[in-house]
This record gives sequence, C-alpha cells and structure tokens, in this order.
Amino acid sequence: MGEHQNVDTDEALEELLVFIREARGFDFTGYKRSTLGRRVHKRMNDVGIRSYTDYRDLLETSAEEFGALFNTILINVTSVFRDPEAWTFLQREVVPELLTDTPPDQEIRVWSAGCSSGEEAYSLAVMFAESLGLEECLRRVKIYATDVDEEALREARSGLYTAKSLEPLAPELREKYFEQNGAQFSFRPDLRRRVIFGRHDITRDAPISRLDLLICRNTLMYFNVEAQTQIVDRFHFALREGGFLFLGKAEMLLNDADRFEVVSMRQRIFKRRAGGAGVPYHPAPLKIRAGTGPELHSVARTRQLRDLVLDAGPTPSIAIDGDGLVVVINSQARVQFGLTAGDIGRPFQDLEVSYRPVELRSLIDQSTHERRTLRVNRVERRVGEEFQHFDITIQPLSAPSGLHVATTISFTDVTVATQLKSEVKRVREDLETAYEELQSTNEELETTNEELQSSIEELETTNEELQSTNEELETTNEELQSGNEELETMNEEMRIRTEELDEARAFLEGVLTSIAAGVVVLDSKLKVKSWNRGAVNLWGLRADEVLDEQFFALDFGLPTDVLQPMVQRCLESRKSSGPVSVEALSRIGRPITCDVFCSPFDGHNGGVVLMMEESRSDSPG
Repeated sequence: MGEHQNVDTDEALEELLVFIREARGFDFTGYKRSTLGRRVHKRMNDVGIRSYTDYRDLLETSAEEFGALFNTILINVTSVFRDPEAWTFLQREVVPELLTDTPPDQEIRVWSAGCSSGEEAYSLAVMFAESLGLEECLRRVKIYATDVDEEALREARSGLYTAKSLEPLAPELREKYFEQNGAQFSFRPDLRRRVIFGRHDITRDAPISRLDLLICRNTLMYFNVEAQTQIVDRFHFALREGGFLFLGKAEMLLNDADRFEVVSMRQRIFKRRAGGAGVPYHPAPLKIRAGTGPELHSVARTRQLRDLVLDAGPTPSIAIDGDGLVVVINSQARVQFGLTAGDIGRPFQDLEVSYRPVELRSLIDQSTHERRTLRVNRVERRVGEEFQHFDITIQPLSAPSGLHVATTISFTDVTVATQLKSEVKRVREDLETAYEELQSTNEELETTNEELQSSIEELETTNEELQSTNEELETTNEELQSGNEELETMNEEMRIRTEELDEARAFLEGVLTSIAAGVVVLDSKLKVKSWNRGAVNLWGLRADEVLDEQFFALDFGLPTDVLQPMVQRCLESRKSSGPVSVEALSRIGRPITCDVFCSPFDGHNGGVVLMMEESRSDSPG
C-alpha cells in the first residue's frame, strides 16, 4: 500500500513539474527529486495543501504563489567574496597565470553562472580591477553574470547593497568600489558597465563561449547526475583551452580527468585541458547512421552545421510546418519566450507565444492564403515590471512546386529604438513647454531682481545673527558627539553580553541534545517546552510537533496518564521522584518498559523535567 502511494506521489510530482515548465517556462526536471520534493512540500505546508493536484489548482489561479514557489526552490545564498580562502587562492595563483596566457590586446571573458543577487559578479570585477589596475580592467575585462531567477537579477542589476552585506569587503576596497547612496552603497558606474546581467538556464540554453574563467559555485549539487553531465559538457565547450573552472565546496569533478586537470581540489578550481572544442550543445542534435560512405557523413555534417547556425541566430525565430506543428525554435526564441526543445512537435496554437503579445494564428493564416510576407511593428510585450517591443515578420515558405510547406516567424527587438522615440517626443514636448515657461519666468526675474537688492541688506543683518547661532551649534555638536561615544560604548557592552547569552544557550541546547535518554521539560501548566533528540528517537514525534502542546494530551507510545500522579507530586513537593516503570510502545511499535524520572525545574516559572529511558532488561542483546 505504501509503495503504491509513493509511486502515485512521484507521478504527481512529475506532472506538476511538466505543468510548471509549460505554464512558466521553468524546467526543473533536471533537479534532484529529493531536493525538489522537500522544497515543494515545504511550500505546500506553508499554504496548508496536502496533495500535488490541489497545489497545481492553486498555481493555476494565483500568480503570486508561482513567485513564492520559485523563491523556495531557487534558494539564493551568496555574499561578497564568499569563502575568502578560495578567492585569495584564485587571485594569487590563478589570475596571474590567466593573465600570462592572455595576450595584452585580447579581451578577458568571465562568466558567473548562477550569480543570484550579483555579489559574486561584482567580487570578480573588484578582483580583476585590483590585479590589472582599473583602467586596464575597464578596457579588457568583460563579465557575464546569469541566473534563472528574474527577481534576483533585478536586484543584481541595481548594484545596491547594505553596509552589513559588504562587511566581508575591506574598508579601503568598499570606499574605492562602492559609493554611498543613502542607507545603501552602489557599485561604481564605470566598472558596473563591464558586468552584463542576463537570464540564462544552464540546463538548456546555449553557453557563453571563449571563456577564460567560469564560476559556478554550489549550483551543480541541486541537479541529478544526468543534468550535471550535460552542464559540465556545456562548461567544457564554453571554456577556451587553458581556461579555468571554479566550483563550490559541495562540488567536484571526479570523472573528467581527461578534460579537466586539478589546480586545487581543496578550493575546487580546475583547468580545461588542451583538446577538442567540447561537446556540441545543440538542443536536438542530429543522429547520423554510420556506414554509408563519406557522402552521407558530409551531408549530415552540413545539416548539423546548418542547424547550429540557425539555432545561434541573433533574433528569435520559430518555424511552423504546413500542419501547424512547431519544427524549429532557435536559442534566442527559447530564452525570450520561455520555450524548450520539448515544445518542438507541439501544435503552435498551444503555445502562449501564438496569442501573446499579439494574435499570430490569424496572421499566419492570412500570410499563407495571400502568399506574402506580413509585418507587425512595435508590438508591446510585458515581462514582469518591464516592457519589450518587437517587429514581427511572418513569412510563408513554398516548395519549388509552389506548395506551401512552412511559415517562419521572426521577432526583432526594437525596445531601445521605441523607447528612444518616445523619449525624444517627450523631451521635445518638454522643451516647448519649458521655452514658454522661461519667457514668463524672465519677466518675473526682472521684477524679482529689484526685490532681491533690498533683501540683500536684510540678509547681511541676518548673517551676523547666523554666525552667532553657528557658534552655539558647534558647542551643542561637541556635546552630542560625547553622548554618542557613550552610547556606542553601551551598545558594545550589550553586544558582548548578547553573544555570551547566545553561547550559553547554544551550550545548554547541545548538552540537552546529546543526552541519549529522552528528556522533556514541562512548564507549570504542563506544556512541553523542550523535547530533545532522545525523545524524538524514542517516541517518533519531532520537537516542532509537540512544543507548547499539553503533554498529557499528546498521543504517542507512552501512556502518560500513569505519570500524572508522579508529576503532580513533584510540582507540589518540588522534590525528585521515580523511577516509574511504564509499559509502552516505541516509535517503531515495539513493546518496551520505560523508566521515567521526574525532577523539579527551577527556571521559567517552575515546572518539571521528565527523563525517559528504556529499561535495560528490555534492551536488545
């Protein structure tokens, strides 16, 4: 029965992942199922839903829940120069070798894959600026920073961080590379322009190529073995010969010694060996059957190269055959519209792009019927809080016989041009309005000039009064500085005391957790205040299931009603009692004899401490 339920649950999870991919273009099918299952279950528990089917119904009706689920799955953990020892090794040992192998006039290309909120990308910019010098870095270094999480990318593009998040950075580096902007610090603009942020899914999108350094830290560990292999193949393709790969502490390359040599296993830094150009990353590679001679090999190679060129086209393109089925989706179209290679072969009308941002199905029918190319200009598409604009071209393709065989749809991004036109129009209107206002203002200024002359005399008198007031303010400022120093001293003392309390609390919790016997602390109202690991192992109830619950109302293997007289007596007399031997059932349903001791608890407004231990005569062996 349990096995059947697990199979149903696994199938329901797979159906949910397919729904998420088709609805939002997020493909989580390559993630480890154990990790995905835990995080999806966590979100389901937060909203009080027990089945995958009910949770899918919620996702269909709530866009906000999609965002909450993605934030739960895509845990963004990063910081400036995270793991300083590894970064120090990278700067002192790897970067000098990288610079030696790169000609002085050649661009240095770096990719931060899974950049989250951007701290890693800006750490790279600081590191190269310190190694090369700022001017040389601005001239040569280009850093690509990508992530699948749009919300994290928006935060990264802003380049704004709090003082606390920049604490790992030395003060002189923070002052040199960050400018204070209110309560936050912004990354310096000239160096910011060398960092290019963009959405990219490392499991399906074409990699950035000709890289000198690729950083992907603590991201591979979330994927299954098959997905990891595909990602490493893409990374090998992306790196030039001699390029460096920097992974996280939880990841390593154990089966790729023929393609990567170890620079530092401790710091997870590897170097691409000399060899082929890497594994092709075409989303649907051609399968060439062997044994028909060089002509077939040449034809197949030509077809494969043609498909690679089409896939790498600079503008998003989609091709549809005469039956309305999708036959080609190039790389730019997959990235732009959240499509995957799995959408090839589906009816075009089933894809969101067929009717949003503009109804394309009727235009395709018109283009096919009239046998002419149609264009739709400046179509607006909303992506989150931003807007894009496209010129769309629908072109019918005919065979030499004149029979219609396919239709291609091309999307040209004219967002920048459209925004510039709107901005020029707005500025021209603003200038005309400003000119009229200036003419009116000029007349007012002439009148005001006379009034200002008389005001000057009054200001001179006021200036003397202000000088006197300024002296008083300086005296007050000194008093405030003295008071501020006293407050800082008190704050430091409170911080030290807080740390001491935290250490004491952690010590006590460690002692309580390490006791093999089950230890339960009840307050004066007999509510559970502590439930250690021994109690979890003995009865099978987790601490979060019993905290603040009435002990004698809990349902587990121990008949608690037998203990009530002993607990009540201990509460009244404030003396230890026991042991009381109780026949019980362990967490696995095995009959045991449990010895229970009761001691008064002096802290937290009184209470008792129960220690429960399986009788030695019942212990196995």
